[in-house]
Amino acid sequence: MSQSRTVAIVGVGSVGVAAAYALFTRRAVSELLLVDKATAKAEGEAMDLMHGQALVGRISVRAARYEELGHASVVVVTAGRNQKRGESRLDLLRGNAEIVREVMRELDLHAPDAIVIIATNPVDLLTRLAIRASTRAPGRIFGTGTTLDSARFRALLGEAFGVSPRSIHAHVLGEHGESQVPVWSTARIGGASLDDEAACGRRLDQAQRKEIDDRTRGAARAIIERKGRTDLAIGTVIAHLTVAVLGDERSVQPLSVPLEGEYGLADVCLSIPCVLGRSGVLVRVVPALAPDELAALARSADGLRTAERDAGI
Repeated sequence: MSQSRTVAIVGVGSVGVAAAYALFTRRAVSELLLVDKATAKAEGEAMDLMHGQALVGRISVRAARYEELGHASVVVVTAGRNQKRGESRLDLLRGNAEIVREVMRELDLHAPDAIVIIATNPVDLLTRLAIRASTRAPGRIFGTGTTLDSARFRALLGEAFGVSPRSIHAHVLGEHGESQVPVWSTARIGGASLDDEAACGRRLDQAQRKEIDDRTRGAARAIIERKGRTDLAIGTVIAHLTVAVLGDERSVQPLSVPLEGEYGLADVCLSIPCVLGRSGVLVRVVPALAPDELAALARSADGLRTAERDAGI
């Protein structure tokens, strides 16, 4: 029996709409279901997308209730309030925690077989909460994690080295937030280390590396200061991950998952490279890290545990 290509998006704010638009224009799905307490908003967004069918192709888009999600293969959770100017992702935690609990209760009841992608911020803490609130296997729930941060890192490296970001293999691990860890030790261009000047044409000094680290880590803050929110790139990330599931790509993505001893860490969700396919997270990939990167990853985990404890979730 072929897999359904129906995808549901819970939460039709700016991120949910960006994800729906990215999926629609990529022709990645046969049906998009938009779920939101603001029913009229969901209906309006569905109508707006449907009017593009003549240019994109026939894709059904409609507002839906949880009760209609039983045949969805993937459910993306973007419900929650957005990060505001001057606010950290961790400040969002208490308000969005109860929203995610409620969403997972509904999804376990009405869409128990779907793969669930958590995109609501702070994504690492809410991914851990969603897993604990759900009866489905942890591998069938994961967070978008540092997929976006890794894309930013690769884009900046591409700019520095004058090559396409698609030709750069590099990850950001840890928290999707201020304690994220851009991993330089395993970064490669065409299989060559970034320290191999003969292969890459140039070598970045420590000041240049720090600038890239800072720009990667501060990207969301810089965007929010200018436009009030981030939505377009994360919408593209959501579509990318959804396509990887639907197509059983088994591609490696930096996803937020519960660690089970990797890098000596546990009792926390943060991003490490994972093989992603039709059943969700299939395998965790654990590349060797430099000592300073290992220490930074441990600090990232400690910060997330502290935030979870302080919030009482």
